[in-house]
Amino acid sequence: MADASTILAVSPVIPVVTIDTPKHAVPLARALVDGGIGIIELTLRTTSALESLRLIAEEVPDIVVGAGTVLTPQQADQAVAAGARFIVSPGVTPALLQHLVSLELPILPGVATVGEVMAVLESGLNAMKFFPAGPAGGPSYLAAMGAPIPHAQFCPTGGVTRASAPEYLALPNVSCVGGSWLTPKPAVEGQDWTVITALAREAAGL
Repeated sequence: MADASTILAVSPVIPVVTIDTPKHAVPLARALVDGGIGIIELTLRTTSALESLRLIAEEVPDIVVGAGTVLTPQQADQAVAAGARFIVSPGVTPALLQHLVSLELPILPGVATVGEVMAVLESGLNAMKFFPAGPAGGPSYLAAMGAPIPHAQFCPTGGVTRASAPEYLALPNVSCVGGSWLTPKPAVEGQDWTVITALAREAAGL
């Protein structure tokens, strides 16, 4: 198990990206790098996601590529084999958490309740994903959680926008946020990488 604090420190915003077509993977990652964002969470929500992950890992060494939406130990292993440098799950079960902790790379297990945060802390981790951030309570919920559990650090994801990101980032227990607004689907499908670079540059300055 590696220290996930290094992952949380790469950028104020971790782009959460779903890529439908592997040919878009490398130019998308390069557009983020050009905008000053050196990290990407590629969700395993498509049948070709592992191929996209492998391409980014091989061809864009300047970006730290991780796998998101990891639901099972098998998916975690497949992502590692494809070149993932960190693993993110939307939530955790005891079996998945035990497997993730056994991996030799940073992990961000997903949590939404105080009990789940305590379970992750008991496993030896203090960095986690807060998901779905908006529906689960937003910045006020995380601020309240910081009082009894100040040593837990979060990357809120899910419903976070360019407008709401600063409110999360102002909290002492938030290291970064995850956002899908950096890679809007029309820009990706239209291969308009200048739009993504501009959004990345704005996000890097938050």
